[in-house]
Amino acid sequence: MTAKEHNKLLAIFFLINGCLQALGGIFVTLIYGGIGAAFMVNPSRSEDQMLGGFFVIFAIVAALIIFAVAAIAFFAGWKLLKEKSGARTLGIIGSCIALLGFPLGTALGIYGLWFLLGEKGKQFYRSADSSGNYPPVPNQWQ
Repeated sequence: MTAKEHNKLLAIFFLINGCLQALGGIFVTLIYGGIGAAFMVNPSRSEDQMLGGFFVIFAIVAALIIFAVAAIAFFAGWKLLKEKSGARTLGIIGSCIALLGFPLGTALGIYGLWFLLGEKGKQFYRSADSSGNYPPVPNQWQ
């Protein structure tokens, strides 16, 4: 495979991973938020309302964390797909975060780190950076 094909495949994997994580975040929010709401609305004891509150707070915190990780994966995939500047750095960060999600995230993280830290990835993004796709220097602005 060429470096461009590896880059495109990695970008697609990041986009899929981001979508799956966002979908998981929606399910976590609905399930734990629903359980918490059920405890808060129909308490059989006074402790049930407090337990429901904990479930709702957990759902909100978990959703924020999951959506933040999903946004990083999705944004890394988009930048890799468009071959934007900084895509390699964001891909490395996304790969390190993806390592925590066993088993698919771990595979994505290993593949991403192998490509982006390897010679093919370095050469690919070195040549993309030297292509002159930068905005003009500030003193040349009109």
